[in-house]
Amino acid sequence: MQPLTLDAFVTRFILQQPEKPQQRPAGRQAAVLVPIVAREAPGLLLTRRSRELRKHAGQVAFPGGMQDDDDASLVATALREAQEEVGIDPDQVKVLGQLAPVTSSTGFRVTPVVGVISPEITLTINPDEVESAFEMPLEEALRLNRYASLEVHRAGLRHPVWLSVYQEYLVWGMTAGIIRSLSQQIAF
Repeated sequence: MQPLTLDAFVTRFILQQPEKPQQRPAGRQAAVLVPIVAREAPGLLLTRRSRELRKHAGQVAFPGGMQDDDDASLVATALREAQEEVGIDPDQVKVLGQLAPVTSSTGFRVTPVVGVISPEITLTINPDEVESAFEMPLEEALRLNRYASLEVHRAGLRHPVWLSVYQEYLVWGMTAGIIRSLSQQIAF
């Protein structure tokens, strides 16, 4: 199999866009940026959330958060949050599209926004929200066999949870599910 290049990823992603909803969905909305780092061998930028946060402290995540009333769209939400959390200027992101929304454990409908960023971007980490940022090779991240399923029981219901380990990072829950969905979408 040939190595995954940025062009191959972009082509596969664009050809497999999810259906767009016709109406604005009800409920609490959020968005995350899935930043693809434009290298010869592309990377996937992830963060480790601050251990001081009330929710999801210390977890690996994508930059993102709740939609504000001022946000023109969920894409705008993802870009704003990425700027607030790790200092990525929205003008430095080439948005490719969106993945199908997922529902978080806290009841938010989260839309993953896939975008390409330059490897030259200097991150400015907001320590109130993010402990650190790291890059995972995209080809490695998209290998489906790296994800294991765990069944969690909450409020009498079963919830499948995906998990994986990369270096010293445990990637699990919604973040692992988003990466796995991206992999399934582009069928790498």
